[in-house]
Amino acid sequence: MIQGSIVALVTPMDSNGSIDNDSLKKLVEFHIEQDTDAIVAVGTTGESATLNEDEHCAVIEKIVQYVDGKIPVIAGTGANSTTEAITLTQRAKQVGADACLLVTPYYNKPTQQGLYLHFKAIAEAVDIPQILYNVPGRTACDMLPETVGRLASIENIVGVKEATGDLERVSQIRDLCGSDFALYSGDDATSREFCLLGGNGVITVTGNIAPKLMHQMVMASISGDQQLAETIDEKLAGLHQQLFIQSNPIPVKWAVAEMGLIGQGIRLPLTWLTEDCFEAVHQAMQQAAS
Repeated sequence: MIQGSIVALVTPMDSNGSIDNDSLKKLVEFHIEQDTDAIVAVGTTGESATLNEDEHCAVIEKIVQYVDGKIPVIAGTGANSTTEAITLTQRAKQVGADACLLVTPYYNKPTQQGLYLHFKAIAEAVDIPQILYNVPGRTACDMLPETVGRLASIENIVGVKEATGDLERVSQIRDLCGSDFALYSGDDATSREFCLLGGNGVITVTGNIAPKLMHQMVMASISGDQQLAETIDEKLAGLHQQLFIQSNPIPVKWAVAEMGLIGQGIRLPLTWLTEDCFEAVHQAMQQAAS
């Protein structure tokens, strides 16, 4: 089971929007040095919505290459078309990803039975560990704990990223899915409580900026050291809030660029962070570094 602080990595781009592989390599090396426990390649934070299929798979392949087996790579391969999700998952397996992260189908609002059949079809089509991803704030689709429980009986569906911020779901999903099923927070602001309640880690945006602190906080939470986890999380609280001052990944890409790790590239319809938000994000970065 993959545990700990799993960074939802930004995808570096040049000012014209093309992928910057040199900066991508630098980012991967930074996270390995800073104790990030695993990387999600081309998730929401990696701008999966605006990369075409070939770019999407090329970024996953590059990250696998740069990681070189040092930490796990989880490929974002979800789509609102089941056939497209199967294709992306097949290609991620071919390039050497350790697991895949599959978001619930967005926009078309399937039923719970539709969700079950969607994820079942992907799991049966591609023999790779698969992590479900529930983020109704972005998808307009909420996968209920009971549906996760049904899917957990499929051998290669190994966990869920739960991004509702509803901490009651930790015990609900654990009771339905058992101790071998991985539970990951998808909400930085509640990730400490999530892990203290029995979660196995967080797929984090904040970890792009403060990877070592996120690793330390999450591991303290998993081990049940509430006091240490709270002390570390106090430093991170500003980032948890301000990295969502505009739509993710706008603020986090600005912050990573401020750290000198990437250039100022982002793809439309997303735009660069507006100047009125600079100070709030910068203060949160300073709070984490203090």
